[in-house]
Amino acid sequence: MTEPNQRDRQGLIVIAHRGASGYRPEHTLEAYRLAIRQGADFIEPDLVATRDGVLIARHENEISGTTDVAAHPEFAGRRTTKVVDGVAMTGWFAEDFTLAEIRTLRAKERIPAIRPDNTRFDGLYTIPTFAEVVQLAKHESRGGRRIGVYPETKHPTYFAMEGRRLDGTPIGVSLGAKLVETLVAEGFTDPDRVYIQSFEVANLIELHKNVMPQAGVRLPLVQLYDDFHDARPYDVVYNATHGADMSALYGGLADRVEGGLTANTRYGAFATEAVLGWMKAHYASGVGPWKGNLLPRRPLSPKVDANGDGKAELAGHGTGLVHPMLGWALKAGLQVHPYTLRAEETYLARTPDGITQSVIAEAVQLYSLGVQGFFIDQPDQGVAAREMFLDLSRPLNSGK
Repeated sequence: MTEPNQRDRQGLIVIAHRGASGYRPEHTLEAYRLAIRQGADFIEPDLVATRDGVLIARHENEISGTTDVAAHPEFAGRRTTKVVDGVAMTGWFAEDFTLAEIRTLRAKERIPAIRPDNTRFDGLYTIPTFAEVVQLAKHESRGGRRIGVYPETKHPTYFAMEGRRLDGTPIGVSLGAKLVETLVAEGFTDPDRVYIQSFEVANLIELHKNVMPQAGVRLPLVQLYDDFHDARPYDVVYNATHGADMSALYGGLADRVEGGLTANTRYGAFATEAVLGWMKAHYASGVGPWKGNLLPRRPLSPKVDANGDGKAELAGHGTGLVHPMLGWALKAGLQVHPYTLRAEETYLARTPDGITQSVIAEAVQLYSLGVQGFFIDQPDQGVAAREMFLDLSRPLNSGK
């Protein structure tokens, strides 16, 4: 078998979801560094902003679930309740802390019940800035490898327009502009090494139309999709209910979405052939659907103990169906990068014929359906899946 770093990967990528988050607390330099050692092509930081406008890597702007902030008595008075994207949250928020204060915190495992082994690293790692993540990618790009970054802007409408700090002042930070500013400052603007992603739509259009041209860069943008049936892009909800000029913000997109853009528009309305074609023509290079929509599952009841550990955690059964979005997106020339592949039993499913599917088998299946990459918490298993798929795809008479 050809070494992974030397063979032709045929454009297939492995994206380390928040780093090697199956093995280290997510969004830490150690998680990203391990992902790179395991062979990931891209490391993925979720980005929020501090009070002084610095981008840091956190899953959410509410930071009590991923840091030890609750154990700091000096910050006890900053615990509060805010409404973020229409959902009330109580805790501590990144926008109420300066970077210097964030530096005093340490990361912890976000889902300790599922990943108890990761808790042994609680309290060891600092919270990285986006600039530090980019610097790590640059430092680790050697010996012919070029590591990329795949940043996500978290709650861009909240940070730019709706959110307020603890003292009541508007946050007023464009995460997209800060992101591009950081990439330019770090000299990291190779479009082969960056994807910018968001669950919102307007900020990606703004990046394409204004932010990136003004900065003199052109980077691929990826439209993320939450659940097709229940979830709604928050920027559409906010703008539709605050008197925004929807045509000015979204251009001809409203004409492609069945029923127009309203506060009730679900993500599924953006998964049609007409909308995907419009996205490709006007701002998007790729799409990132939830795997549960792309490959629908039905609940498995009762749950099954598939790995014999005494805990019945397997709860899904594959239907054998593939959402037509996949074919439409590929036909439009869009990259398709589903999320999130995870190796733990609670995230796996049985195949239609009753076989428990490993995360490697799941990844091979996605590659075989035509996706060009996926987000995975265990990058080493994603790399193994790619090697397996490439070997299986090689013509029998091709030799070594």
